[in-house]
Amino acid sequence: MKRRLMFVLAGTFLLSACSAPKSNSIEVSNYWARSGMKDGNGAAYMLLTNNAGQADQLIGASSDTANAVEIHLSQMSVDGVMQMIHQQSVAIGSGAELELKPGSYHIMLIGLKQDLNVGDHITLTLHFKYHADITLTVPVQDTADMGGPGLGGHEPMP
Repeated sequence: MKRRLMFVLAGTFLLSACSAPKSNSIEVSNYWARSGMKDGNGAAYMLLTNNAGQADQLIGASSDTANAVEIHLSQMSVDGVMQMIHQQSVAIGSGAELELKPGSYHIMLIGLKQDLNVGDHITLTLHFKYHADITLTVPVQDTADMGGPGLGGHEPMP
């Protein structure tokens, strides 16, 4: 009887561990950087999911691939010109997702120290107000590989 009870308890524990969301963490998925040329600018994109149980903020990023790394928001001005606006931080609510994508929030790599070619990888560290830093090895991909409508010969928006 004791053996059966232990077996049932162990099984219940394993099942609950498999189905429970990861707690106390910020998960990063679908991360990639677009290709770029040395001395130019590049951008990195990703999906951040806050499972930490409290709201947090992405407060910056760093990489040895660029002279400067900033959080930017691409947005249309009132006169119809797309502009990139530097962000000091971006909030990520508890249980919320923040998608960094072309034409929206993104990590701007300013003054690339080398060409970023499709197939390369860069190291990028994300800094949060409360959560520990997260360091990623980010693949460089072509925006054409991201699916969705083509760019029609136009350069993609960071």
